Amino acid sequence: MTGAQRERLRRAGVAALDICVVAALYYGSAEMGLIQQLVRGQVTPLWPPTGIALASLLVRGIRVWPGIALGALLANVSLGPSVLGVLVIMAGNTLAPVCSYALLRRTGFRVELDRLRDALALIFLGAFAGMLVSSTTGSVTLALSGALNAGKFWSTWSVWWTGDAMGVLVVTPVLLVILAARRPKGAPLSRWVEGLLLVAATVCVGFVETGGTPLLFLGFPLLTWAAFRFQLAGAAPCALVVSTFAIVAAVRGTGPFAGHDLLSNMITLQAFNGSAALTALLLAAAVSERNQSQKEIARACGQLAEMVAKVATGAHLAPLPDGAGHEDGIGHEEGAGHKQGEEERGGRTRGPR
Repeated sequence: MTGAQRERLRRAGVAALDICVVAALYYGSAEMGLIQQLVRGQVTPLWPPTGIALASLLVRGIRVWPGIALGALLANVSLGPSVLGVLVIMAGNTLAPVCSYALLRRTGFRVELDRLRDALALIFLGAFAGMLVSSTTGSVTLALSGALNAGKFWSTWSVWWTGDAMGVLVVTPVLLVILAARRPKGAPLSRWVEGLLLVAATVCVGFVETGGTPLLFLGFPLLTWAAFRFQLAGAAPCALVVSTFAIVAAVRGTGPFAGHDLLSNMITLQAFNGSAALTALLLAAAVSERNQSQKEIARACGQLAEMVAKVATGAHLAPLPDGAGHEDGIGHEEGAGHKQGEEERGGRTRGPR
């Protein structure tokens, strides 16, 4: 076996492993997401598999799409409504993150999410636009198969779209942060204490959100705190926790979700979670851009200072040009006398014409 053949086998093995891992993560997260199902045992306001699918495409490339399809098939095969319906829903669940991935690639998306354009692209292209494919395909399939009443179509569609979009908004950034995480070097103890306080405050506010009092807005100061102090590494997990507690409140019908129908609750939930994700991602990206700009300005100032120092040192050490002593008067007088002597000697040598 040649080296090229071994390399091809190695790449094929890595690709197969990636597909299996993505399928397992998709199926496992789907089972977790179905805990909060609202419609027909399979439509949930938070569908983590879409976030996992998009993150895997952004990190590992388009080659992992079979893993998404396999995970979607395993997640929906026991839910029905029919073999054809399961296949169509699987196709929609696979095509949606692929479309989001294609849209993000067209915009030059960077997985670091350190630019405002990246945050806006993830929100409006990756979540809101791309997930229209899966929600529309799934809802139409359920309606055509007779598993869904015509009067519940739009409420089902809204829940489906909300769940898929929220999976992208709150799960994908967290996965990107985890995959790029590195142990901070030289972080003082106060920084760790501040992080623990942020975690404790987020959990406490989450429990308040699920109570009977409509206090969902308490999550926004935490998102601001996390974004300004920890950028995406703090804002993304904080947004996930805040959104999860809001979904729990919507499922229970407590707080601002009490006394409303399913469609109204989904609109409220989508508005809140979208605002939370928008706040977290945009603030984190803006702070990252500001910090990067400050570093570039400091680097440019340092380079400029080095250039000025080199120019000043070079001018000080450079040899003085002819006549450089004019300022003290001595060089000028000596030069004039030397020139006059040359003229006299030249006159004696050449003589008059």
